[in-house]
Amino acid sequence: MTTANKITMVRVAMIPVFLVLCLWPFPHHYLASVIVFAIASITDFIDGYIARKYNQVTTFGKFVDPLADKLLVISALLVFTQVGFMHSVCTFIIIGRELIITSLRILAMGEGVVMAAGFSGKVKTFSQMVLIILSFLVADFFPANANLLVNIFSYIMAAITLWSGIDYLWRHRALIMKTK
Repeated sequence: MTTANKITMVRVAMIPVFLVLCLWPFPHHYLASVIVFAIASITDFIDGYIARKYNQVTTFGKFVDPLADKLLVISALLVFTQVGFMHSVCTFIIIGRELIITSLRILAMGEGVVMAAGFSGKVKTFSQMVLIILSFLVADFFPANANLLVNIFSYIMAAITLWSGIDYLWRHRALIMKTK
């Protein structure tokens, strides 16, 4: 297993730790969880950099790296939805986009096509990571305003995610139309 793939697997292993910290109520548990989330998010950039710089790009990494990102983001969104900070429609839009684009990636792999991350996908991932981190910080330090602010952040995330999903589907429409 390459170094890049090991880092990706560390990110996957951090997700249960993140969830426990989110849901186990102790003083500043959101701050503790956001630290784990931020470290996990940073590993996404590190493993990608290492994979490209040291020629460690693998089929496993192409599949598991975006899956790890999705699992991390979805776990945060489900926490926000469960505690009432995020409207379930926003959660559905974001998770729905992730499932559709992941399915499209699998379809592309079956056709021998590599679907590299596009600009809109990178913007989506970056904005989700930043807005989730801000949401946890707001929840920890400004709990009286958390519901309003996290809801605003969630609508922004949903809008960017929807734009990204439409962009991916549009750019890969030939692949969608071609498959049997």
